[in-house]
Amino acid sequence: MPRPIASTLREAARARRSFLVMAVPRLAGKSTVKAAMLAERPKGAPVRTVGEDGDDIDLLLTQSANGYIDIPEISQHPVAPGYIWGAPVRRVFAGIGKTVALAVALHAADPDEAFEIICGGCGVPDADAAKVSLVVYLGSLGKWQAPTRRAVEAVHEIVGVRGGKPIARAIYQRDADASRGPRT
Repeated sequence: MPRPIASTLREAARARRSFLVMAVPRLAGKSTVKAAMLAERPKGAPVRTVGEDGDDIDLLLTQSANGYIDIPEISQHPVAPGYIWGAPVRRVFAGIGKTVALAVALHAADPDEAFEIICGGCGVPDADAAKVSLVVYLGSLGKWQAPTRRAVEAVHEIVGVRGGKPIARAIYQRDADASRGPRT
């Protein structure tokens, strides 16, 4: 990961900004990047993970005060603890704000698809969805079952959400031509 992007992700967590990490292939590193970002949160700031620390969203939000609530994944298929959809997602998004930030992962190819899942699929209102301020897209190189490398492909700042669509500003896009290196 280029240093300027690592710095952007680190500073987002230190400022307790809500963020989303997404990828299309499995095993692209969503959980790893999310955990690395959460490790940079302010010292003493709590993290409560849906499924791991319980399923009572209201209690988790209370316990997340001055820190993060973590959704392992927004998914219609609850294949692991903390994979949630619909009403629980809406409750989490409604509860984030000045004292609680959100860290979340899902499978999507771009911010439009991610917010279609959040707003269209789960019914999160625009004002709540707009609390996500940073979207990180990961890709993997090689076969998805055994990737040889993972990379941050793009980072977008979310400046608003209107009609379920994000108003996004690209702040990083990896150059696909490895010989030329990444663009920032």
